[in-house]
Amino acid sequence: MKFSLKDIRKNTMHVLSGTILTEDFFLKNTRFMLVVFVIIVLYISNRYSCIAKRAEIESLKLEMKDVKYESLTISSELTSVSRQTRVQSMVDNNGLGLQSPTEPAFKVKTKE
Repeated sequence: MKFSLKDIRKNTMHVLSGTILTEDFFLKNTRFMLVVFVIIVLYISNRYSCIAKRAEIESLKLEMKDVKYESLTISSELTSVSRQTRVQSMVDNNGLGLQSPTEPAFKVKTKE
């Protein structure tokens, strides 16, 4: 099948002039093309929404990692400060006059 330059020019003018939109095929399938267009728009918007959410998830993961390390640092500082020897030295330095008990703690059992 060989196309001549005249046929190509005629088909091009048919498309560019807009008369192709008045043919039966396009008139009968207008609803279908509209549905396809809406689906394409929804697909594109869904894609951009997913990209934005993935970027937010990644930034939240980094923030969570930073907070986790900060929590670990605070926890280790608290452990260091709350050691018995450290507490005793702070009590002695501040002159509170408190002393560590020499007897171990015990539970008092009651009869019920």
